[in-house]
Amino acid sequence: MRSRKSLAESDRQQPLVWPDVPLLAGVDEAGRGPLAGPVVAAAVMLDETRPIHGLADSKKLSAVRRASLYDQIRAHALCCSVALASVEEIDRLNILQATLLAMRRAVEGLRLKPQRVLVDGNRLPVLAVRAEAIVGGDARVAAISAASIVAKVTRDRLLQELHAEFPGYGFDRHKGYGTAGHLAALQQHGPCVAHRRSFAPVAQAAARFQAASAT
Repeated sequence: MRSRKSLAESDRQQPLVWPDVPLLAGVDEAGRGPLAGPVVAAAVMLDETRPIHGLADSKKLSAVRRASLYDQIRAHALCCSVALASVEEIDRLNILQATLLAMRRAVEGLRLKPQRVLVDGNRLPVLAVRAEAIVGGDARVAAISAASIVAKVTRDRLLQELHAEFPGYGFDRHKGYGTAGHLAALQQHGPCVAHRRSFAPVAQAAARFQAASAT
């Protein structure tokens, strides 16, 4: 028969022991190169108990596959934050500083505070937590891959909305990049408010459009 002491000890609730795993956030952006639209950054903290299979650099995935993974990330990640820097901020600060600003906003918008942040690329935003830049991180680190997918899908959807507002530029097709069709539309219509006027092709197209309109 068990003693009263052993029974009392067994009845006590044992404390939960959490694994010593730091909360990690991956960060990436979409939209540094295009001539139009905001730059979008995402910060994602994955849940190791709910793995998402097939994460990869968003640029290497089809649009359908990205959309599927986007839904899984939003459903299963510990938390996810998306932020942007506007066209006005890009023109005022320059694209690098605007990108770092969007990344900082994404990290600061996380519901949980990460203990470590891994950022794709070779530059870091100013953060209040430990951070590391990883070149090619979107293909090497799952959390960064997830962030690249969330940022890319979010920005593509924003460009679809811009297309509905400014249908003459083909934003639904090229997503703001400087394709031949986009450059031709700039020559024909001039820039709209969604264009980054600090980017040389846009500035040149604006000058030529204004000169042509004046004749």
